[in-house]
Amino acid sequence: MGIQTWTFIIVGLTFALYIGIAIWSRASSTKEFYVAGGGVSPLANGLATAADWMSAASFLGMAGIIAFSGYDGSVYLMGWTGGYVLLALLLAPYLRKFGKFTVPDFIGDRYYSNLARTVAVVAALFVSFTYVAGQMRGVGVVFSRFLDVEVNTGVYIGMAVVLFYAFLGGMKGITYTQVAQYCVLIFAFMVPAIFISIMATGNPVPQLGMGSAGADGVYLLDKLDGLMTDLGFTAYTDGTKSSTDIFFITAALMLGTAGLPHVIIRFFTVPKVKDARKSAGYALLFIAILYTTAPAIAVFARTNLMETVQDTPYKEIPDWFTKWEETGLIAWTDKNGDGKIQYLPGSAVEGKKPMFSEARGTVGQRLITNASATRNELYVDRDITVLANPEIAGLPNWIIALVAAGGLAAALSTAAGLLLVISTSISHDLIKKQFAPNISDKRELLIARVSSLFAVVVAGYFGINPPGFVASVVALAFGLAASSFFPAIVMGIFSKRMNREGAITGMIAGLAITSYYIAHFKLGWIGNPETSTETHWWFGISPEGFGTVGMLVNFVIAIVISRFTAPPPAEVQEIVENIRIPSGAGDAVQH
Repeated sequence: MGIQTWTFIIVGLTFALYIGIAIWSRASSTKEFYVAGGGVSPLANGLATAADWMSAASFLGMAGIIAFSGYDGSVYLMGWTGGYVLLALLLAPYLRKFGKFTVPDFIGDRYYSNLARTVAVVAALFVSFTYVAGQMRGVGVVFSRFLDVEVNTGVYIGMAVVLFYAFLGGMKGITYTQVAQYCVLIFAFMVPAIFISIMATGNPVPQLGMGSAGADGVYLLDKLDGLMTDLGFTAYTDGTKSSTDIFFITAALMLGTAGLPHVIIRFFTVPKVKDARKSAGYALLFIAILYTTAPAIAVFARTNLMETVQDTPYKEIPDWFTKWEETGLIAWTDKNGDGKIQYLPGSAVEGKKPMFSEARGTVGQRLITNASATRNELYVDRDITVLANPEIAGLPNWIIALVAAGGLAAALSTAAGLLLVISTSISHDLIKKQFAPNISDKRELLIARVSSLFAVVVAGYFGINPPGFVASVVALAFGLAASSFFPAIVMGIFSKRMNREGAITGMIAGLAITSYYIAHFKLGWIGNPETSTETHWWFGISPEGFGTVGMLVNFVIAIVISRFTAPPPAEVQEIVENIRIPSGAGDAVQH
């Protein structure tokens, strides 16, 4: 059977499974909608947390960005892995003991202020919408290739699917759907990695195969370094980023992880604090399986790509190339007129993505209207690395379709968690807590579901018009989380002296300066475009790493303001003291 037939079968079966679980586990109360009733087992919650955590950025984007950035891409691996450890050990158990469903709920009660709650809601929406844009982009990429539809159409299909089970089941439906999605995505990620590792080095363990020698006796990393330097690229194992930028990006990803609202909320779905700790341990184990394999896939993919396309006549190029070319995610221009593909340093297109004319070139290629004048003739979207790798390696069609199903599982699982955060922030933290405290449970549930619909529409827009590649877009969300939530949560747990004035001012300042930096240097929405280039970065820090600066600004302002204003009430200080005691925690408070 062909790839598309296999894709319809495997993706269709997985979607039927997700929808069936959503119907079986549909929410009938706000507690089930927000925290799955608080009765999920640690193992199931660990699987669901891993699926929630490993988004399209992990499944599609991380291997892609490591493949094309080499050593520099390792910051994503270090930041996201270290960040989860930080979250599991430093924050999750204490937040679970506090007994609130959402981060804005924690901040509103801990800082005894509806204004603090509102600022936290705004921050949660900023983070979640930025993050979910990357997931919708990932869904569009998968559908565009394997269902032969436009990227935008793929986004619309993904919107409909994720809305169905998020709208119907809430956290209860999402939790058990994510258990299934983890099983799908990790199987889809590991099977081709094992096959390709055996083909390239004879070693069935991808993590070891990456550092092994191939049939020619040359170590794979040495071979890749040689291929890249021969073509004029920087060696794969060498970095071009400054140590300062690497530090700030890694810190932003780590600290942003600890402030991600859609991951934190998962620890409220288990009965006890002890279960929260257990589920965190399980999740770390499940996450490590994928994260230790991603660098190996990156090495295999970059090597296979360069060996396959370099100096190959376009008329002899394999079918996978022209299939991806039709989606607009690979583009080629024959700059020297020899009919051969050249993969060299430089930019192949002017702008973020190629623009095509209706005409065809002399050898049948799609013509780029915004081709760059620099050396590179080939444009490859980084987000297709994992998806295209099995095709490049010549693996069976069922494996290629399986990878497509895995990519969709990764994107949809995280998108559902983010949509829940958005709907909860609006229905519970904004409407119930501030504008309509006497609203009925049934009415609040309706508002939450309507909010999910609104969130899906906005997410779809950003999926169609993303500000960058999946991993880089998601990195911006981590920076926003680090600059807004992390200081407020940490000081809310560990500092009895931190008051509402300090927390509110710090969150506003951190979020504002980070948002400005991203809007100016990454998106070009504000300021002079001539000063938004890399040479004008403050202290040489990229937009992906600036969340660390915003976090430091948040901490400094919050501490200074709190020292010049009244301390929190005695009852709030007593709460802070109590949540750090390991015993005595009960169920999450029902709202």
